[in-house]
Amino acid sequence: MNSLIDEWKHVAGSKYARMIFIGPIIAAIFFGLMFSQNQISESPIVVIDEDHSAYSRQIISKINASPYMKVTNVYASRMAPEALLANEQAVAVIMLPKQLEQHQLQGISTNIGILMDNTMPSGLTGIRTAIQEVIVTENTTVSMTRLLQKGMDAETSKGLVSPLSLQQRMLFNPTTSYVGFMVLGFVNIVVLMITTSAAGSIVPRLRQEGKLFANGKSPLQLWMRSVPYAVLSSLSLLLCYGLLKQVGAMRFEAEPYVFIIPLLVYAFALSLVGMLIGYSAKDQSKISLRTSLVLYPSFLATGIQLTPLAFPEPFQIFAWALPLNWLNRLIRGMAFREGELTAYGQELGALLIIIGVVSLLIGLLVMQEAGKTDSSRESRMTSDVVPSRG
Repeated sequence: MNSLIDEWKHVAGSKYARMIFIGPIIAAIFFGLMFSQNQISESPIVVIDEDHSAYSRQIISKINASPYMKVTNVYASRMAPEALLANEQAVAVIMLPKQLEQHQLQGISTNIGILMDNTMPSGLTGIRTAIQEVIVTENTTVSMTRLLQKGMDAETSKGLVSPLSLQQRMLFNPTTSYVGFMVLGFVNIVVLMITTSAAGSIVPRLRQEGKLFANGKSPLQLWMRSVPYAVLSSLSLLLCYGLLKQVGAMRFEAEPYVFIIPLLVYAFALSLVGMLIGYSAKDQSKISLRTSLVLYPSFLATGIQLTPLAFPEPFQIFAWALPLNWLNRLIRGMAFREGELTAYGQELGALLIIIGVVSLLIGLLVMQEAGKTDSSRESRMTSDVVPSRG
């Protein structure tokens, strides 16, 4: 208990108590506002109209009516796509060939080309789907009109032209909001960086101050010192998630008083991992470099920007050792899909296993260092004894 009180006093007077709230909150507000309107609508495109007909103008109007595309220019003859896509004034070029209207009247198939600038794939969001919808709708309309002209009723015409129809619904993140994965990931990484650096400096600080075994040589007294960091990290994360829900319209369905449980378990695991990483550091200046062993893999392999399914299986297994991997899964399950806490025993169990393994390793290091301290003390006492002569 003395160790816990002593660490709370240190945390209260340190920069950590301020940084664990200020850093993540700034990230949540800044990135939440930046990506709150991330849905790209009316991407600029240009059209090359070689047909110059009423039908080609009709097609251009339908393309421009799509919420995902905006026709910025229409050219009468072919031009090099490099020139049209220069200066990023457009992201795609749609080419309407000659005799488009004539082929349409004769029932002859015509190829419409679309050239897309894929140097920034995010700028093409929705364009492929939108142009495909325009083409499918136009084909269906033309085909049904011809069948109706031949005396076929509307239902039979629809059955011949479109025997199957697809209805799709995007669940949990229907607008593909970046706030729900990218911004959330930035906030989690900021908390991870601050917490592991602070917890990693506990042992080097105590060693320099000569207080490492001031309250006993039990590993428990060192384990207790992770409590302030876990509590403050959990509160900071919960506050940031609330801000993202208000500022960035992030979906968060879990009750805060329920979700604080996995947050505390995660924060304990993260604090202990930081303590383990920094245990053998000679001084606190070496901690930042060591935390990169957790920081970079957590950013890359835990589903912040890219789903873990995109990685080979060995990388997916490696991510199991990272606490952030399980927090992200808990967020997607409980906060986004509105899952019950009892349904995520696997994720909580994995965090508890990390806590157990890391605690065991810290305990072994403490016992080893305590043994060396006792041995060196006995050696000094022995050397200080002067043999007496009779």
